[in-house]
Amino acid sequence: MDLAFTPEEQQFREEVRAWVRANLPAEISHKVFQALQLSRDDLQNWARILGKQGWLAWGWPKAFGGPGWNAVQRHLFEEECALAGAPRVVPFGPVMVAPVIMAFGTPEQQQRFLPGIASGEVWWSQGYSEPGSGSDLASLKTRAERQGNHYLVNGQKTWTTLGQYGDWIFCLVRTSTEGKPQTGISFLLIDMKSPGVTVRPIRLLDGECEVNEVFFDNVRVPVENLIGEENKGWTYAKYLLSHERTNIADVNRAKRELERLKRIARSEGVYDEPRFRDEIAKLEVDVVALEMMVLRVLSAEKSGKQSLDIAALLKIRGSEIQQRYTELMMLAAGPYALPLIREAMEAGWQGDFPGGALANAPLAGAYFNYRKTTIYGGSNEVQRNIVAQTLLG
Repeated sequence: MDLAFTPEEQQFREEVRAWVRANLPAEISHKVFQALQLSRDDLQNWARILGKQGWLAWGWPKAFGGPGWNAVQRHLFEEECALAGAPRVVPFGPVMVAPVIMAFGTPEQQQRFLPGIASGEVWWSQGYSEPGSGSDLASLKTRAERQGNHYLVNGQKTWTTLGQYGDWIFCLVRTSTEGKPQTGISFLLIDMKSPGVTVRPIRLLDGECEVNEVFFDNVRVPVENLIGEENKGWTYAKYLLSHERTNIADVNRAKRELERLKRIARSEGVYDEPRFRDEIAKLEVDVVALEMMVLRVLSAEKSGKQSLDIAALLKIRGSEIQQRYTELMMLAAGPYALPLIREAMEAGWQGDFPGGALANAPLAGAYFNYRKTTIYGGSNEVQRNIVAQTLLG
């Protein structure tokens, strides 16, 4: 197993680094490094810049309009974007629904939906979780009844991330109650501007409305928006979730945030405190171990060996690391971690505090927000069961 990058891969890294730093707007990277709120326009602007270059679809094969990069190139691209302070690409379109459309959609669906995703023009949302149906996703109740050439959709989705911005949403819906719960689920693409779709934001502890409830009241969805076969949606959902769980690990962002933690600790005078330094060291060891796990997958794929199916492990370790670095940042900053008036923070007001660098804001809000990472994408308890079943049978 060779975990070293070749000269050609290092050259690729340099080319990506130069392009990202030349094209990433400074005001966006400033917000990312200082943990300030990113607007819809910020996220969409970066997506369109990547789309114009053909890199928003960085994981796609050339046949569908992507650059056709191998696994190592994709990893290096993601790492350079993270280290440069680029926003995390909203994954629902290019990372999650696009692979499903490529694998199971018709040629007409591919031609209709993929270009808008690759360009960054169309914002997609995910409609999986429901009240009472999160990790136990097979118990979902949103119904889609076939009526001629359309489905009539009724029900509710919840925790829909950035759903208030969505143009389209991909949904798991129940089309049959016969047999096992998993056998009656279908995968539908729904225009969020359709009559009967209502989005209700949920205000979180950090004061933001990152997630939403989405209601469907007699929403008419053309039959041609069904992906694959009716009642086979569970198969497509599992295919998508493998992409989501790997994406959640996000080792490159963890490396960037580890450096931010060190900056905050130095700023607040706790970096040289032995016990706090031990906690940073333990976190850094785990970040390196997570990166080694990712590189092992890349090495196996590059050498043509069986790719390691460790999406559940990546999700578990990655999400726990995210919680730990947000906790340590908050502990390092102490009172300066408290959420303050956002408009004042964005104006630089917090920088007037002794030792209260703007980089410290709003760390308590981030801490509360990241409590969710071990739950979404399938709770870590469920993921541990998956790992145990895989290893022990």
